[in-house]
Amino acid sequence: MGNWFVNNWFSAIIISVWMGINIFLFVWFYFLYEEGERFFYTRHLLGSALAWARAPAAVLNFNCMLILLPVCRNLLSLLRGSFVRCSRTMRKQLDKNLTFHKLVAYMIALMTAVHMIAHLLNVEWLNNSRQGVYDNLSTALSNLEDEGNTSTYLNPIRITDLDPQQIPTYFVFTSIAGLTGVIITLALILIITSSMEVIRRSYFEVFWYTHHLFIVFFAGLVIHGIGFIVRRQEEESFEEHNPFFCHNRTEDWGKIPECPVPQFEGGPAQTWWYVIGPMIIYLCERVLRFIRYMQNVQYRKIVMRPSKVLELQLVKKGFKMDVGQYVFLNCPAISQLEWHPFTMTSAPEEDFFSVHIRSAGDWTDKLINIMQKLPEGAQGPKMGVDGPFGTASEDVFDYEVSMLVGAGIGVTPFASILKSIWYKFKDNDPKLRTRKIYFYWLCRETHAFEWFADLLKAQEKEMEERGMGDFLTYKLFLTGWDQSHANYVMVNVDRETDVVTGLKQKTHYGRPNWDKEFEQVRKENPTSVVGTFLCGPEALGKVLEKKCGKYSDVDPRKTKFYFNKENF
Repeated sequence: MGNWFVNNWFSAIIISVWMGINIFLFVWFYFLYEEGERFFYTRHLLGSALAWARAPAAVLNFNCMLILLPVCRNLLSLLRGSFVRCSRTMRKQLDKNLTFHKLVAYMIALMTAVHMIAHLLNVEWLNNSRQGVYDNLSTALSNLEDEGNTSTYLNPIRITDLDPQQIPTYFVFTSIAGLTGVIITLALILIITSSMEVIRRSYFEVFWYTHHLFIVFFAGLVIHGIGFIVRRQEEESFEEHNPFFCHNRTEDWGKIPECPVPQFEGGPAQTWWYVIGPMIIYLCERVLRFIRYMQNVQYRKIVMRPSKVLELQLVKKGFKMDVGQYVFLNCPAISQLEWHPFTMTSAPEEDFFSVHIRSAGDWTDKLINIMQKLPEGAQGPKMGVDGPFGTASEDVFDYEVSMLVGAGIGVTPFASILKSIWYKFKDNDPKLRTRKIYFYWLCRETHAFEWFADLLKAQEKEMEERGMGDFLTYKLFLTGWDQSHANYVMVNVDRETDVVTGLKQKTHYGRPNWDKEFEQVRKENPTSVVGTFLCGPEALGKVLEKKCGKYSDVDPRKTKFYFNKENF
């Protein structure tokens, strides 16, 4: 438990505070509607379903206020920059923005379900009261008419000339609250279902376009409350007409001074109070993205690498980056709306920025096909660039010891880091505090190593010339091979350099034994704080996070492992 706390204590506090606010809002508003005196007559018509509808609505308002903030990338980058001088713990929390975004979405889905079910029951009971199915008080309350030009009724179902069985459906699809509720719910169902991992990975375009139904969701959300479906007794009416005295004297309403006809009002629409701020921030985010999209981007070099990996070297005026950062790319020739994230593989010291793009879906396939058809030396299609944005890998130089783990194309942020190290050594940068880097790269195909091997060779040579051969320890793991490759390796086992990469460090076959690797790092760095950085699949992330907890010592004087993962 102590080891887990080293990596997750701040996250636990954030989640606890968020959950505590949700519970407080639910309980507060539940008892407000369950015990509130001005809702006495409303409760008589609806029972506890009133509180079960309104309490989730309060929680929904709070979470809808939060849902957009974790995806405001420029806001997060601004906060990240503000926290540079603060602890790495705060910056690490910002890297979990998508995790928090999903948690908030789950809460919205849950509260929407409770809110919707409660209101469906409410509509049924309001209709029954209107039809006189229940007691005299329910009938009297439902038959109250408007006072002059003011809507002072209690039961929002006013129609009586339809088949009673059809009235609830008619009310849902003709009232503002009912119709917007249906639209909001359908939009939310499409957003959530298209966000499933299998759809997001295999049909990204479906995920991308349906996620933009959030515009419909928020528009409906703001309008939803102005229907004034849930009503309460007016304050002045409550002072003149005491429901605790008059509720069993319906025949005397308006006839005796103690019981004038009760008058009711709808509560103010509150949702826009919560969401207007985040909506403005998000709008500014989109305007900034459009401005960046309009800025000119030049191609410096277009290179096709092995394993169908496309390297783009781009130049944009005023563009500044840091190691491990990523950009969003938009190619109007493929889609005007789609933006896709790619980690930059160039170093801040270079006069261009580069990305490596693997064939992994319709958009990337189309981009690669376009680039392959270009004449040599020609400029590619217009490319919009949004960013750069910060990630966990930015903090790699804040640790004296770093473990970098990349899987497949997930090696890209570490290419940027290793290049930057090469430049820092070349320029004798006195600010470099990192004294040891462990680099692990897992790949299924031998060809995937080829484009990165040249960088590692340059690193090997640079470290040897400076007498710092121990600064970088790297291990390459080939997780897929055939018998012919195995035979070739056996024949050339005595070669000084590796048969796959040409490096002095031989390629390992199979997957790493992470217990062994973490034990070795801990043994070699008995008093260090070790940053563990992953750009790879979620399953590997869970393994490494557990190992960081397992091999971290609660003694502050001994080794601690801090887990960091790239999130897009």
